[in-house]
Amino acid sequence: MENYFQKDIETMPVEKIKEMQAEKLVNIVKYVYDNVEYYRDKMNEKGVTPDDIKGLEDLHKLPFLSKADLREGYPYGLLATDLKNCVRIHSTSGTTGKRVVAFYTQHDIDIWNEMCARAIVAAGGTDEDVVQVCYGYGLFTGGAGLDGGSHKVGCLTLPMSSGNTERQIMFMNDLGATIICCTPSYAAYIGETLKEMGYKPEDNKLKAGIFGAEAWTEEMRRDIEKALGIKAYDIYGLTETCGPGVAFECSEQTGMHINEDHFIAEIIDPDTGEVLPEGSKGELVFTALDKEAFPLLRYRTRDICVLTREKCSCGRTFIKMCKPMGRSDDMMIIRGVNVFPSQIEAVLLNEGYAPNYQIMVDRVNNSDTLDVYVEAKEGDFSDKVKDMAEKEKALAGAIKAMLGINPKVHLVAPKSIQRSEGKAVRVIDKRKRLGINV
Repeated sequence: MENYFQKDIETMPVEKIKEMQAEKLVNIVKYVYDNVEYYRDKMNEKGVTPDDIKGLEDLHKLPFLSKADLREGYPYGLLATDLKNCVRIHSTSGTTGKRVVAFYTQHDIDIWNEMCARAIVAAGGTDEDVVQVCYGYGLFTGGAGLDGGSHKVGCLTLPMSSGNTERQIMFMNDLGATIICCTPSYAAYIGETLKEMGYKPEDNKLKAGIFGAEAWTEEMRRDIEKALGIKAYDIYGLTETCGPGVAFECSEQTGMHINEDHFIAEIIDPDTGEVLPEGSKGELVFTALDKEAFPLLRYRTRDICVLTREKCSCGRTFIKMCKPMGRSDDMMIIRGVNVFPSQIEAVLLNEGYAPNYQIMVDRVNNSDTLDVYVEAKEGDFSDKVKDMAEKEKALAGAIKAMLGINPKVHLVAPKSIQRSEGKAVRVIDKRKRLGINV
């Protein structure tokens, strides 16, 4: 039996959803035009006014927003309300330049909490559950989002944040946590640590995990489920759009339902900006329909995915997005081939390796190099050069079959690649230091 946090909304007929979206779109476009000079200038440049937006069919007339726009508007350039109406900020974990700072009114936070509550209930959560939140708190949105959703459902919330894994395990066992929320790479690390400490999956009370904030594969999902004895659910969101909870998995786990009462999703050709029909693979674009402080119209997420409205057995009518297949901006072009880290991870897991790896890309003598460092399987690491060389050659062949280019594989000792308690650093692209546009 499927659970809902707000059944009337989550199972609303599609035509009603679209009517609601159309009405909200007209209102939010006028609100943004009147209150955000930066976006008003972009609309004027394109020759569009709020009067031109009469329904969903006019959405394509609006200009896109990108992360570059948000950085250019830092800190207050896209703020749509008086600062006194804002109660919180969150910020991206950007590694270069100015961070993106997102503002929230209390109304924005209330909606965000409701969306995260829907995700927790879809994963089987009730007010009798103990939810351990191991996402980072602070400027990162993960901890705050799932914490707020857990409170909304009425769960006992353990606001652990990330790190201190042995303490995480102590509280998890002593307080009987039933749902765990963190990045998938940290979930895998917790599972690995539990095994090292002598615990079996059945020794804990966990039944579900809600994992997001980084790319992960179906193979990794199965590994985590086996290690922790749980059902693993995906959740999606960006700091720019509010944080986790924009979309979430139900029990069917064939994609994540997008909260369409608060967001309109489009798929576009990342090169031309053309809107693509449902079922097409392209870049995901979001329009936020209710955000007061930091509204976004046609925000380019750079995530590559597919949208589908195929009927879902859970009864929810919200459109579904597949797990992101990569990103249009962190896609690596190596020797002319488009490469996503998730492709390499899928190969490693299919070959029986743990998802502990690092990809190193460089340019030597005007030619791209691709080195993949992978932890050897337990018991397989050997001092015999020939044995290791054969294993490396076999794995390199499997990666070449996936990518079409030859990598150099380095099998290293188990536990030698640094573990992550937040987002795992999977790729080091040294070409960037040379000023190469990658």
